Amino acid sequence: MAAAERVDVSDAPERERYELSLDGAVVGFISYHLRPGLIALVHTEVDESVRGRGLGDRMIRSALDDASARGLAVLPFCPFVKAFIERHREFAALVPDDYRETFGL
Repeated sequence: MAAAERVDVSDAPERERYELSLDGAVVGFISYHLRPGLIALVHTEVDESVRGRGLGDRMIRSALDDASARGLAVLPFCPFVKAFIERHREFAALVPDDYRETFGL
């Protein structure tokens, strides 16, 4: 990533997704479904032109941090989010106990 690049992750609730922007252009997103006290992360995409730079992980971490700050339980239906949680066990507590086995966590 060039030093001048600006990376932002923001919630776009009107589109039910977190968006990853690079210098103001959306290059990735995580689709979600929000319910009271719960967020289901269902699909992640990152533009091929920026893959392999850790931006997807950065977006997922930001989404999980936001869910935690908002007191939301997380259901990681997206395999990329699930894999991230497997690699970063500190986020496993966001998944309700009774769902961890379902997701293999």
